[in-house]
Amino acid sequence: MTLPRHFTRAALGLCVAVSLAASPLWAGEVPETIRIGYAVSDTGPYAGGAGTTITPNYKLWVHEVNEAGGIRIGDRQVPIEVVAYDDRSSSEEAVRAVERLINQDEVHFVLPPWGTALNLAVAPVLHRAGYPHLAVTAVSNHQENLMSRWPRIFFFLSMSSHYAEGIVDMLTELRDSGEIEGRVAMVNVADQFGIELANAARERLDAAGFEVVYNQAYPPGTQDMQSIINSARQRDPEAFLAFSYPPETIAITDQAQTLGFNPPLFYTAVGTAFPLYKSRFGDNVEGVIGIGGVESDSEAMMQYIERHTEVIGQAPDLWASAPTYASLQVLQQAIERAGSIDHETVVAEMENGTFETVLGEITLDGRVYWEGWQVGQWQDGMFRAIAPMDRDGASELLLPKPDWR
Repeated sequence: MTLPRHFTRAALGLCVAVSLAASPLWAGEVPETIRIGYAVSDTGPYAGGAGTTITPNYKLWVHEVNEAGGIRIGDRQVPIEVVAYDDRSSSEEAVRAVERLINQDEVHFVLPPWGTALNLAVAPVLHRAGYPHLAVTAVSNHQENLMSRWPRIFFFLSMSSHYAEGIVDMLTELRDSGEIEGRVAMVNVADQFGIELANAARERLDAAGFEVVYNQAYPPGTQDMQSIINSARQRDPEAFLAFSYPPETIAITDQAQTLGFNPPLFYTAVGTAFPLYKSRFGDNVEGVIGIGGVESDSEAMMQYIERHTEVIGQAPDLWASAPTYASLQVLQQAIERAGSIDHETVVAEMENGTFETVLGEITLDGRVYWEGWQVGQWQDGMFRAIAPMDRDGASELLLPKPDWR
């Protein structure tokens, strides 16, 4: 059995096991503490993503809320207690851990795991128990169906097609302005995330008249990318797009340098915005493009990055970290406006409210945050948002990418 890790003001008392129920017995109470639970990947292949994007933000949020006295419910400030488990990057373990959090630990709210696969695995459990589900790192083109099936689920990173649209729109503008001719090589991780992104990108590239000179999937966790990179290089693309997860993002970048593959536009997906990526490759990150990005002129964003770095000891992921923190701000403000920890009341506030967050003032239109940046680029040590290119706050694209050093 995996033992919980606690970072709380007081130890949790013995919890009485209860069955899953849509209306918890404590819904109308103002508790002494608000118990927050989560199961995240401390070990296994998802540990890098979880340990960079979501766990640090959970810790930062709890630290800042408790330092301020807690979440206000009525005329009381209620501190947060935490129960946390390692889901071991396993869907089965994630489901067991979330059931344990609800049934045995009696947490008031459950924060989500990392990644699309684990969020979809635990979604039925949270739905049956009547808990809101902040699926902040889940990306899927099937959101409409998922929201119909699970009416308390919220998405913060939009859909796979949103990111494919961003990079293809950017390529189209570059081609139409004569900066590139239109030869594109694509690779993707062969899981739901990578397949959805690759399919959406290929559909848009074909419709826009691009020449896709190479298109190859690879199994999750692949580390030897030399044959893929050599095959792409032989076709002389102007743009290389890798719809990858963090381990492959690192491997692709590393081996592209070794093999001297340096197309004018070099794009890798999840992990490109991680502080590990910058520390691993140093000045060679300059000009690399990927998912996400931050608005470098935003005072709120720069203050968030500073606080995260100071409290956690590392910089945040410059794609999904800020939406993760914003989702927690939404939850907190919804609880405070509801004056209650009742799930249905809190969900109604989340659906209908406007919230002040590190992303600015946001709403969850149709239970989705739609305004995230699609494409970012490393420029002068910052992963700057560059697309949509016509949006206020977008930095200018650096093209061509500088040579590897």
